[in-house]
Amino acid sequence: MYIKLKSAFLSLLLFPLLWSCGSQTDSSVLRVGVQAGPELKLAEEAKKVAKEKFNLEVELITFNDYVMPNEALQQKDIDINVFQTKPYLDGQSENRGYDFAIVGNTFVYPMAGYSKKIKAISELKNENTVVIPNDPTNLGRALLLLQQSGLIKLKEDVGLLATKQDIIENKLDLNILELEAPQLPRTLDDATVSMAIINNNFAASHNLTAKQDGIIVENSSSPYVNIIVSRQDNKNDKKVLDFTKAYQSEQVDVVAEKVFKGGAIRGW
Repeated sequence: MYIKLKSAFLSLLLFPLLWSCGSQTDSSVLRVGVQAGPELKLAEEAKKVAKEKFNLEVELITFNDYVMPNEALQQKDIDINVFQTKPYLDGQSENRGYDFAIVGNTFVYPMAGYSKKIKAISELKNENTVVIPNDPTNLGRALLLLQQSGLIKLKEDVGLLATKQDIIENKLDLNILELEAPQLPRTLDDATVSMAIINNNFAASHNLTAKQDGIIVENSSSPYVNIIVSRQDNKNDKKVLDFTKAYQSEQVDVVAEKVFKGGAIRGW
């Protein structure tokens, strides 16, 4: 909790500085919010393509959490962001009153379960501990993956935002713990944790890929394609549309294949 509050506080301190700097820059520069880590490499390639094809100057602003990129967009500290799925955006919009626009799709990054203790879910034992993300969208996504793998059963028609209260069957009586997504890779070294379900970007930053290391992995029918998001007031801005085209390019797809080792599925 302390780490989360400290991170949010520092981010809030940073944004006035960004806005102050942004007010002095050429209005032709598009400010793009992205996640630090492997996805940043894709945005860097899109930045190059945008310059080469559209003569568009792009400034990339990195974030280390899932909350502040939308806050920055709302406050106009950035022009668009590239980090989230539609279910996550829907949840944030409902909770925080955002009215954003989706201007394009990027990639599906499969969520997967990883472990340093077992090599298959058949090795899980009664009351083993499984850790999952605690933000509403990724919590629901993780529970759906556990259900897909036959480890739990959820209420019918629970949708994409399931919680632990929606579990109606847990054959192994697994101890399912919720933690902040960035902390999940470190739990793999915890002697009490049998498996951690981790988002692709945080997994990749610890040299884990769903295709090679995942014990359980989302299939290709996942609704969790990542999206490019703007405000309503700039969704038709040529800079926004040109950057979207740049991101949805063969060059970025090639980089994604290298960075994620087959763990990024084109979503456009």
